[in-house]
Amino acid sequence: ILTFINCSNVTWATRVQDIFTFTKIFALIIIIVTGIYKLFSGSTENFQAPFEGSTTEPGRIALAFYSGLFSYSGWNYLNFVTEELKNPYKNLPRAIWISLPLVTIVYVLANIAYFSVLSPKEMLASDAVAVTFADRTLGVVSWIMPVFVACSTFGGLNGAIFTSSRLFFVGARHGHLPGFLATINIRNLTPVPSLVFGCIMSLVMLMSSDIYALINYASFVETLFIGMSVSGLLILRVTKPNLERPIKVSLVFPIFYLVICLFLVVTPLTTSPLECLMGLVMVCTGIPVYMLGVMWHRKPQGFKIAFNKFSAMTQKLFYAVHEEGKEE
Repeated sequence: ILTFINCSNVTWATRVQDIFTFTKIFALIIIIVTGIYKLFSGSTENFQAPFEGSTTEPGRIALAFYSGLFSYSGWNYLNFVTEELKNPYKNLPRAIWISLPLVTIVYVLANIAYFSVLSPKEMLASDAVAVTFADRTLGVVSWIMPVFVACSTFGGLNGAIFTSSRLFFVGARHGHLPGFLATINIRNLTPVPSLVFGCIMSLVMLMSSDIYALINYASFVETLFIGMSVSGLLILRVTKPNLERPIKVSLVFPIFYLVICLFLVVTPLTTSPLECLMGLVMVCTGIPVYMLGVMWHRKPQGFKIAFNKFSAMTQKLFYAVHEEGKEE
């Protein structure tokens, strides 16, 4: 459904995002206000020993960070849609600096509210903490919280679909993915092939029955590549200091972030090497495809003809063409 919406109209996709984001914020406000009421009513027993039973093993702490960082990963998706932004060099940093503190404050308050009602064991046993919280506090209107949770998931998924498709689109434009992914639908001006490709990749990932394992697979690889990107930034700042940089920050921030990335990549290798290895294997499956499709320039004529026919069929199927002046 969400892929269809994003394929049909960019405005529809952004409106869906706005509606469900506001719905999520409204649900969080209900949780926070209820939690504050419970705290002032004396429900503080879960705060007496907040770290009781916690592990001090660095690898386990890093894996816990993966699940936490997954909740805050929206800042990274902003970088995928700079072409969709007006005045991106000004609005992109502003969006990150405003949204991150705001989201952090709201999420911390929401977690405090949860602890005012639920114990750590009850939270771990719950499939949806917000729903369990509502069952304990909202009485006859507790049914509304599952609706809010569904809306939150719906909105988060819509944002991921919208932004990730632009990543595939630009990657294809620069020759790192098949060229037909860098085409747009003539009528709707949306990157339909990239959206469908992202949908297929998502369905493949759903074959995993353990969502937490999937988060660990993806988070390990994502952190690894973010660390490599930050390392590249630092190298360029030293080797090419005179490059034009429309967005520039103090070196303190990337160095600090690189240290965190190193911790999040190295320590899980000692605790959960299999999950880390699975994440790397998932990435490495793309290496043969990249070598055959991008690095192998002397392809047989029959291969080129077959691929061109497939690309033409895909463009006809999705009624899509390359951007003006972009087709090679």
